[in-house]
Amino acid sequence: MQIYMVGGAVRDRLLGLPVQDRDWVVVGATPEQMVARGFVPVGRDFPVFLHPDTHEEYALARTERKSGRGYRGFVVHASPDVTLQEDLARRDLTINSIAACADWAGAAGQFDLEDGLIDPYGGQRDLRARVLRHVTAAFAEDPVRILRVARFAARFHDFAIAPETLALMHQMVAAGEADHLVPERVWQELARGLMEAHPARMFEVLRQCGALAVVLPELDRLWGVPQTASHHPEIDTGVHVMLVLQMAVRLQAPLPVRWACLMHDLGKGTTPADVLPRHLGHEQRSVKLLKAVGQRLRVPGECTELAEVVAREHGNIHRSAGLNAAALLRLLERCDALRKPERFADVLLACECDARGRQGLQDVAYPPRPRLLAALATAQAVNTGAVAQAAQRDGARGEAIGKAIARARTQALQEQTADGSYSLQ
Repeated sequence: MQIYMVGGAVRDRLLGLPVQDRDWVVVGATPEQMVARGFVPVGRDFPVFLHPDTHEEYALARTERKSGRGYRGFVVHASPDVTLQEDLARRDLTINSIAACADWAGAAGQFDLEDGLIDPYGGQRDLRARVLRHVTAAFAEDPVRILRVARFAARFHDFAIAPETLALMHQMVAAGEADHLVPERVWQELARGLMEAHPARMFEVLRQCGALAVVLPELDRLWGVPQTASHHPEIDTGVHVMLVLQMAVRLQAPLPVRWACLMHDLGKGTTPADVLPRHLGHEQRSVKLLKAVGQRLRVPGECTELAEVVAREHGNIHRSAGLNAAALLRLLERCDALRKPERFADVLLACECDARGRQGLQDVAYPPRPRLLAALATAQAVNTGAVAQAAQRDGARGEAIGKAIARARTQALQEQTADGSYSLQ
């Protein structure tokens, strides 16, 4: 039995990056031997075990044979006679196909990184050259690898994609492999890529190989759609959405906000050509499209719900300086801000990303965010219990009590404006 550290842990250590998770491959062992040593089997499709003490994953060396279309169309062969080189050959990129002996894996920082490495496919060479390159032609058998390359491009934004790898990704899309991606894996890779430092590059790569038109056609059609230059100096809607997404990175936004940034203008892709570059009513079209995307890709509810509010209300939030107290309260109520203040804060963060995600306007302040947070605090401070009791004493019931509370909140907003704490104008 021989044990090697493989994949991202080796790659990141060679790059001088923090190692998050360590994966191991075991050569020359049977499942029975692993269990006898206290390892806990967890793999459903192939033999993977958890270490009894560290709980890290140890997988038996394996090969794969294509048996059908898509991500699940494989027959896996794991046995003691599978070599380490055969196991590494099935990996996606050369930079992920480097293995390290146990001594290397546990060595101190001054350990010579060149010693103890098994690198049959030139992963170290491609790390030095900053290149993402597929290992073998077997790359084309798994369409998830298209998404993984795009995600790695978002993480390692200064790495180029080898021309032959990009050409192979084109061929896979043309052959229909991307049509067989399962929703869970698409969302998993998109979600991880959105949280990288340069998520816009993930979508650039997916567009380059034609995969974006398959997995997210609603987003893909935004490129080439014009907007009015007075509001959007970048003009192109697709370019704008990527600027918004990168602003979300700059503002350290969480995943639901980044997803909302990606989805907020989908309706502009369905604007009739004869009314361009205006996009009247695109908000409601965006809501309809993003909800369909959420169902198709099984996006978590919190992401879809936030995206829906942002898509529907971002224009009203941008223009909120012109609202009187009653209209401002109605905006808060439509956003469900009084019940879900934390989500409303995320809505405002996404709207700031939208406003600042425009060419040349990245450093312009966004007053609606602090102003609306202050307005929400004022509305929340109203003692609704006392208002309700007073209304009941006057004979109010049901809907009339709700109207009394709304009047009290409106009055509080008007008074807050009068004392100069914030301005509605």
